[in-house]
Formats: sequence, C-alpha cells, structure tokens
Amino acid sequence: MPGMTDGAVASPDEGFGTPDRPQIIAHRGASGHAPEHTLAAYDLAVAMGADFLEPDLQMTADGVLVALHDATLDRTARGPADRCTGPGRERTLAEIRSCEVGSWFNERYPDRADPDFVGLPVPTLDELFERYGATVRWYPETKNPDERLPGQPSMEETLLALLDAHDLRDAAVERGQVLIQSFSPGSLRRIRELDPELPLVQLLRTGAVTAESLDQVLDEVATYAVGVGPNRALVDAAFMEAARERGLLVHPWTVNDPDEMDRLLALGVHGIFSDFPDALRERIDAVAAAPMDREPGTR
Repeated sequence: MPGMTDGAVASPDEGFGTPDRPQIIAHRGASGHAPEHTLAAYDLAVAMGADFLEPDLQMTADGVLVALHDATLDRTARGPADRCTGPGRERTLAEIRSCEVGSWFNERYPDRADPDFVGLPVPTLDELFERYGATVRWYPETKNPDERLPGQPSMEETLLALLDAHDLRDAAVERGQVLIQSFSPGSLRRIRELDPELPLVQLLRTGAVTAESLDQVLDEVATYAVGVGPNRALVDAAFMEAARERGLLVHPWTVNDPDEMDRLLALGVHGIFSDFPDALRERIDAVAAAPMDREPGTR
C-alpha cells in the first residue's frame, strides 16, 4: 500500500480507506438462510446487500481451491462414503463433485428447509470469482494452509494466481476489493512475501488476547496486516482503542444476535461477520437512523 515501509503496514486510511458505515460480511454466504458455501447462500447474500462474501478455502488433492469450511467433508457432504467423508485435502475435485452439500441443512434446520437445496455442489473459488467478479467484495480465508499433501501447490500461491486471473489483485490493493484473512500468521506472512501490497486480516480466537497481551499482539499484527478479525467476545472499548491507535480495521465474528450487533456497532467496529446479513443490515440502518447524541465509536 502507499506509504508502506519495511516492518510496518500502511494504515487503511492511506490505501483504500475505512468505510463510511460498518461493512456487512456474509459469513459463508447468507448461511443462516441457505447451506453454507453454496451458490444459493452466496446469491442470497448478494441479494441482501452484503458488502463482502466470505469463502473459506480448502485445497483438494489435485490442487484446486474450493469453498469449504471444515477440513473434513463429514458434516456437510452427502454421497458415497469413499468420496464424501474424511479430509477434503485427500479428495480430488472430481471426488468432491460427486458429493452434495445441501441436504444437511434441510436435516438440521427443517424450518428453513428448501427442496432446491438438495444436490447443491461444492463450488471452486475460480467459479465464485467467475460468477461474481468485481461486483462484490471478497474475504477469503486460508484454512489449514500448512496441512498439504506432498506435491500439492501452496494455498497462498494458488489464491494469488486466481486474483490475478480474475483481475482482482489491483482492486484489492487500491480499494480493498479483497481482504485475505487467516488464523495462521505464517500464511499471512507468506502472502506478504509474495505480494507485500495485498491487504491482510489476522483472525483471533477467544483467549488469543488478554488485557495484558493486547498491546503486544496488536503491535505484531500491525507489522503485516491492515486489520484484525477477533472473536466477538474479545471486543470491548479497550480493544477498539488499541486497534484505532494502530490504524487497524476491526471485523468481529460471528454475530447473529441483534443485541450483540448493537453492542459492537456502538463500539465502532468497522464491519461484522454474520450468518444473517439481512438482520445485520437492519441493525446498521437502525443505528444510522437514530439521533446522534454521542461521539461515534463511544458508548
């Protein structure tokens, strides 16, 4: 990004800027309404006005990035057991294509079931980029980046090649069209080595930060990333103040309760991951319509 120097990442304000309202990040698509990581969920998220689509990335045995959250297929895939169970990285794309990932949703959420969900396939990242392109913003996550089979390509190199192939790389750098996230600092650092200008976001689990370690953790993150994606429980006034001091975006996950949405919006977060982008939009619109009798970002 402009202004980047060795050992530090430029503030988002120096590159694509902070948003004028909190961003709606569709967690695995509109996954509260449709099976996660399917075209049905992504299409619905777009229709609901989500700002970002979030594809979790797993790599197949033959080196293809697919949108799939779990390292194993068992929870969401249905089909032949010899193809649709076990680690996804041990299955080829053709094997994974023999599975469907919609029936489980109908089984688990009968009140939201739809017969059209039955038979939905696992999409590749290439297909998602081809379908939506630059009409949406992207928030891919590198999942299990270090658990690859001998001979498999690097997840990071494959992702960056797809960004180039779909003309998304420059848009990512210039206006944050793509934010790349991971729980793995090593994966994000590998991406920075491959392309120092791409905007990166470090995910943080509960327990990853304490009051005593907050400054140290965020100081380190600020050397290679433009933002943090903390578990919602980590975000309080002190966390927001420390992030602002370092110019870091704050995008907590995964928030489906309206009261929790309101709490985080009052703290001034820059965006929120939610399974229900429509509900999050309602809360953001409600906050925007409310009289402002306080400073933005304060209680």
